[in-house]
Amino acid sequence: MKTSRVSLTAALAAGAVLALSGTAFAHVSVQPGDAPKGGYATINFKVPNERDNASTTQLEVNFPVDQPLTSVMPQDIPGWTSTVEKTKLDKPLSVHGKQVNEVVTKVTWTGGKIEPGKFQQFPVSVGKLPENADKMVFKAIQTYDNNEVVRWIEESKEGAPEPQTPAPVLKLTAAKGGDGHDDAKPAADAKNAGKDADKDAKHDEAAATSGSDTTARALGIAGIVLGLGGVAFGIASRRRSA
Repeated sequence: MKTSRVSLTAALAAGAVLALSGTAFAHVSVQPGDAPKGGYATINFKVPNERDNASTTQLEVNFPVDQPLTSVMPQDIPGWTSTVEKTKLDKPLSVHGKQVNEVVTKVTWTGGKIEPGKFQQFPVSVGKLPENADKMVFKAIQTYDNNEVVRWIEESKEGAPEPQTPAPVLKLTAAKGGDGHDDAKPAADAKNAGKDADKDAKHDEAAATSGSDTTARALGIAGIVLGLGGVAFGIASRRRSA
């Protein structure tokens, strides 16, 4: 009987640890998660390293071809090299009175390293954002130095559980007072991208610390509850023996 109770307690403890650790799992994402329709914006692709024994050495972000962006400018990141790929349009676009014949379809970052337990943000100034859509889906491919490749390309469906490897999504919101529709300067966005990334990094570090504290407290509470359960079992056993 004692062996059964010990096994049950151990199983409950293991289950609690797995349930709590699952909440810390992170994905490649877009930050901030929304931007005004029809304007320019600086977005950051946040890439956490999810492996304990390998480092991330490459990120590839694919831009939706059915929502062409005429301006995509990656910010320089120390230690990383960005490569921008473009494709010719079958039908030129008119932007600020000029004919645009090609758009960016992919940006790849190489040369750097995201070590286990860390993350990196990749700022990009983009525009003009679509006016007739509610979101943009960027399919990303993360490569590790052990040759493992994780494809963040699955699209979430309403009412369905989140996919195991969801693609980063940028929600498009209504423009505020027309600011999103004027001739905003993408270069200004790129200049401020570093400041935005620093702010997001500080926020994420604080969130990570808070998350770790929360997990530790939750595990402590689970341990106390399980311990009290064991004591109760022991007292009940003694009374039955008596």
